[in-house]
Amino acid sequence: MKQKSSSTRYLIKHVATAALLLSFGVAAAYAQSGQVNMTVSGSALACTVNLQPGTPASEYQLTGDGNLGSFTLRVISAGGAPQESTTCSGPTKLYVPVVTGAAVARFENGDILRVQLTAGDDCIDFAANQAICTRIFQIMGGTGGFNAASGGAITLTMTLMPVLADASNNPVFFAVTGSVTGSVTGTISRVPMGQGSQHQ
Repeated sequence: MKQKSSSTRYLIKHVATAALLLSFGVAAAYAQSGQVNMTVSGSALACTVNLQPGTPASEYQLTGDGNLGSFTLRVISAGGAPQESTTCSGPTKLYVPVVTGAAVARFENGDILRVQLTAGDDCIDFAANQAICTRIFQIMGGTGGFNAASGGAITLTMTLMPVLADASNNPVFFAVTGSVTGSVTGTISRVPMGQGSQHQ
């Protein structure tokens, strides 16, 4: 049998080393935690889910993109009684704390991320004809690449603008623009930060 030359053996060893280093690099890219930075847009309206007695729940149907890839986001939440606030004050403003809710994000490869509401509020500005709404969530896990994700917090900040009013001229349907920021802890596999979702 013909012996392999030293140059051939060196080439094989070099290729094997490069492949090993590459595999470690890919693993690091696909199993990490870090910052979340995404934008969203969509619509909102009242829904029939009873999360808080005496308070209608709101449902947000959003789509977005960012450093975790393209996704859809469905949020359901309910507020409490209006309160005074130093951050949302004025004769034309109404501050409403948000007391309960949850959200599900579904990414383009089918992976799901589940989050639970921990805090939030709505600052309704009647003069500006819009509302600034904030929802803060804790990550509860998910499926696929988010199976091992837990902890961390993400904040959904939205601007709502009325599109349709009911017979009493109360807004019931809204256009939504906003962003999702925060951090994810635990392990996120198959969803590299900064590269978008990947099909596998």
